[in-house]
Amino acid sequence: MNEDTTLEPPSSNGFLGFYMLNEGNMGSNKSTLDYFDYTTGTFQRNIYGARNPTVPKELGDVGNDIAIYGSKLYAVINASNKVEVMDAGTAKRTGQIQIPNCRYIKFHEGYAYVTSYAGPIEVNPNYTQKGYVAKVDTTTLKEVARCIVGFQPDDLEISNGKIYVANSGGYMGAGNTEKYEKTVSVIDIATFKEDKRIDVAYNLHHLQSDKRGNLWVTSRGDYKNLPSRLYFIDKDQQKVTDTLPIAVSNFYLDGDSLYIYSTEWSYVTYSNVITYGIVNTLTRKIVTRSFITDGTDKQIEIPYGILVHPVTKDIYVTDAGNYVSPGMLYCFTKAGRKKWSVRTGDIPAHFTLLPQQ
Repeated sequence: MNEDTTLEPPSSNGFLGFYMLNEGNMGSNKSTLDYFDYTTGTFQRNIYGARNPTVPKELGDVGNDIAIYGSKLYAVINASNKVEVMDAGTAKRTGQIQIPNCRYIKFHEGYAYVTSYAGPIEVNPNYTQKGYVAKVDTTTLKEVARCIVGFQPDDLEISNGKIYVANSGGYMGAGNTEKYEKTVSVIDIATFKEDKRIDVAYNLHHLQSDKRGNLWVTSRGDYKNLPSRLYFIDKDQQKVTDTLPIAVSNFYLDGDSLYIYSTEWSYVTYSNVITYGIVNTLTRKIVTRSFITDGTDKQIEIPYGILVHPVTKDIYVTDAGNYVSPGMLYCFTKAGRKKWSVRTGDIPAHFTLLPQQ
């Protein structure tokens, strides 16, 4: 059942609200959709089931990405091998795209581009199935082409007529660092063919272009001796020209400010090191090592998702907690002071803002 909690007065800053996709623990079929309504100041939990009472198994197993394109809301449901397509205004299901082991989604000129691990979910140093990017017509919701990339491709970005794909090799590298992928695939969007690979670092994850079209790529490292790092790819040179000594689990770009958090697990110490920070993408400098300024970051057990409101600059950070119980969503002012927190679904992770029409 869905639940509503009023958290702040109604506001209108160019957005009706935001959707938040809760991953749910793998195998539990508990991915859910929450919604924060700016017009009422109300947070609504678990809206998908209420809006789609006839859909069996509801949203599915492991929500991995969410985005709005045009009038449609797309939720990438990894272990259910599908992209769930909904009406952006109502979250009522309008269709579905079948893509095995799908990961992340981006859009360009009427097409959705979705990364796929292609093969089964299994940690295997001898994995043989390379991943691909699926090209999907957003009118028909039909896959029209595939481009093979590296092993276990994760996030992707579209910039300068190219699709950039962060290859991870995550299934293969556990126990053997050399088995990880360490490249970004560059696909020419016109031909939908892989042009080249850019050498970056082991076990890549997130990828984002800044206002100048340069790319920021995160590496998870190997959880042992190689730490997580942030890499800068110069768009003209098409290679890494800078490395920032900051660990990154996820980030959100607002203007020139790249808001970062990291939950860095170590198999040496068997513990997490949690950090926050902001990087200026113009100067390529770390501006601060903490954007939460009032000490309330200590309340967050496992930061897992991030969003910055483009107008108010409110910062939203989710907490996955113990990964099996409901998580929490925290809202901070632009000065980094806590405004409120609210209970979410299990493993709250991914955001997308709903613009005013």
